[in-house]
Amino acid sequence: MRYIGSRCKRCRAVGASVCGRIKCALVRKPNPPGQHGGDRKKRSEYATHLIEKQKIRWTYDVSEKQFFNAFSEASKSKGVTGTVLLQILESRLDNILFRSGLVASRPQGRQLINHGHVMLNGKKATISSMRLVPGDVISFREKSQEVAKTMQAGLVSVCPDWLSSDPKALSCKVLMKPEREQLDQSFQESLVIEFYSR
Repeated sequence: MRYIGSRCKRCRAVGASVCGRIKCALVRKPNPPGQHGGDRKKRSEYATHLIEKQKIRWTYDVSEKQFFNAFSEASKSKGVTGTVLLQILESRLDNILFRSGLVASRPQGRQLINHGHVMLNGKKATISSMRLVPGDVISFREKSQEVAKTMQAGLVSVCPDWLSSDPKALSCKVLMKPEREQLDQSFQESLVIEFYSR
């Protein structure tokens, strides 16, 4: 079941902004949520690993099952497990919509996909977890152009090097598979590997 509670509570729980919002509650309330949130205790090794896993999972807004499946696939691949895991999560359709600056957040991107507004290579795409490859082009249906423009109003986003975005045409193209240095440097994916290796 998808989480529908306060996203900023999660940010405060892991001590990092995972909601994707500019005005995150973490800025005003840096302590963990709850009555005793201000009482900072030394974290155990398990807690450190769990929090890092949750930080990455909540950033990409995926379920535990989706995250574990991505990890299982990454661990069986020939590449570096942590890097491959992040590449799998980054290649999701809802994430690329967000990264390209066409939507304000991943949940917003997912909503547009679920409602049939998004096209992938000229065909309607309704599955937000679809994995994109270099050469794939995202656009919006002709009837959905106004909806997309309304949601994009006032958005200022820096498109990563591995994507090519055209905000005026409301389209985005995947240029390459992202390298580790092009991904979020705050993630410590090695802790996730240690968490699942217990």
